[in-house]
Amino acid sequence: MSALVLACGNAATTGRPRTLTQRDDLRWRELPPTPGRSEVDPLLKTTDGDRLIVLGTDADLAAIVLRVMRTDRLATTPIGYLPTAPSAIPDLWGLPRDPEHRAQVALTGDIDPTPLIRDDAGGVLIGLGTLDHPQGVAYCDDATALRGRAKRIEVTPDLAGGAGLVARVVRGGLLGKRTETFTGRAFQIGCVPTRLIRDGVPKEVGKWTWYRHTEDLRVARGVL
Repeated sequence: MSALVLACGNAATTGRPRTLTQRDDLRWRELPPTPGRSEVDPLLKTTDGDRLIVLGTDADLAAIVLRVMRTDRLATTPIGYLPTAPSAIPDLWGLPRDPEHRAQVALTGDIDPTPLIRDDAGGVLIGLGTLDHPQGVAYCDDATALRGRAKRIEVTPDLAGGAGLVARVVRGGLLGKRTETFTGRAFQIGCVPTRLIRDGVPKEVGKWTWYRHTEDLRVARGVL
């Protein structure tokens, strides 16, 4: 199995699974955290359909997937992921908890199409996006997801139903926390400025839109 391993940030010196380091047929490249066009694009030109294995954070993975999308290589670039920090993606993708087993899935696991979520700021959402204490109006496709206040809104790709994305609106009250779930191709909100965290990266926003890209991401998450 030909693969290019991209070790981002601290993963350049730590977090390398034996499953990968014992292989002499893998190409390794060290990258800075959240690498950009100048670091990633030249490497993508050398892959020729090889599998990419990303060692790093959710933000690192999102940065690399963005370049795969921008260079029109989604259809020919399967991606495996080995997080080196707390991550929402292993549970979302159903990856093994054991690091070595997870590395084996990244290297040789079946490739499954996964909805790729974009945003109106030119980025992508791979794992989890959250809005903290939003106050405003939000829609998931034509359904009103929020009118007023909520404790939190969580958005993830929809791997179960295939609609595109899942939005969970978490509210609190006298009877405790309650969650309303919406699925659709797009989610948009206009609100009082609040904190957005997108794959671990914080940002202050007053409006935001996520929507399903026309092409899926191909990820190694299949059971061996």
